[in-house]
Amino acid sequence: MSSLKLRKLPDRAPAKLTITVSAKLNRTLNDYASIYRRIYGQSETVEELIPFMLDAFLESDRAFAKARREGLSNTDHQSKG
Repeated sequence: MSSLKLRKLPDRAPAKLTITVSAKLNRTLNDYASIYRRIYGQSETVEELIPFMLDAFLESDRAFAKARREGLSNTDHQSKG
């Protein structure tokens, strides 16, 4: 069978994570959500904002991007189903 121009789509199944944060971080996250609402006029919960915040953080971490390019991210997560 020939290849299609569009490659196979990546796994898009969401993964639910449960974390515990300090009281200080919780206040900071809630402050961020309040400022977000003031600036954009749209209310988003901390839980809705966190995935985008994490994505932005990881995208801006140059050392992390370099390590991934060099193959240093080969960890246990690939072998766990």
